[in-house]
Amino acid sequence: MKTLTLSALLCAMMALTRAAALPDAEDGPWTEGTSVPDAEAGNWTDSFSLTGESHIDKRSVSCSEVWTAFNGRCFLYIPRSMNWAAAERNCMSMGGNLASVHNIQEYHEIQSLILRATQNQGLAWIGGSDAQQEGVWFWSDGKPFNFSHWCPGEPNNAGGRQNCLQMNDSDKKCWDDMQCDVHLPSVCVRNGC
Repeated sequence: MKTLTLSALLCAMMALTRAAALPDAEDGPWTEGTSVPDAEAGNWTDSFSLTGESHIDKRSVSCSEVWTAFNGRCFLYIPRSMNWAAAERNCMSMGGNLASVHNIQEYHEIQSLILRATQNQGLAWIGGSDAQQEGVWFWSDGKPFNFSHWCPGEPNNAGGRQNCLQMNDSDKKCWDDMQCDVHLPSVCVRNGC
């Protein structure tokens, strides 16, 4: 019983932390179906409405209403543009990390999440980085980097400063290494609560 109570309190604390961590308080509280600003475009989008599409498996993990369950994890699109490190810190403040991707189905689900939120498949940060050692890519959540979807010729470390992974690059909607100080929206991932 004490474990159940502790789990409930932990989930409540994570929910409160998530609410506090979402973009600027003056933008208002964000709940399912609430319009939120797309900082990059200056437009309002319906970022957190859930469509209930059949490929989302909500039985495998329990996610709060603003996170989308898939393959046992919870994903959240963050429309606010930030550099890679700030995006990772933001995800961590909500009990997660920038998203790691482990197969093409998961990548397509993350693309669908962005599409539902923005009506396009724009660039976004995910959790890949080779900042510690050039050419050695890892996921910020510590999962093995055993799947990739690089664009042709990538990663190329253009200018010797491209150490962070952006998704949905070019018309192929593949991965590109990019300078970590570029401001982009992001996708977070966490285990269910």
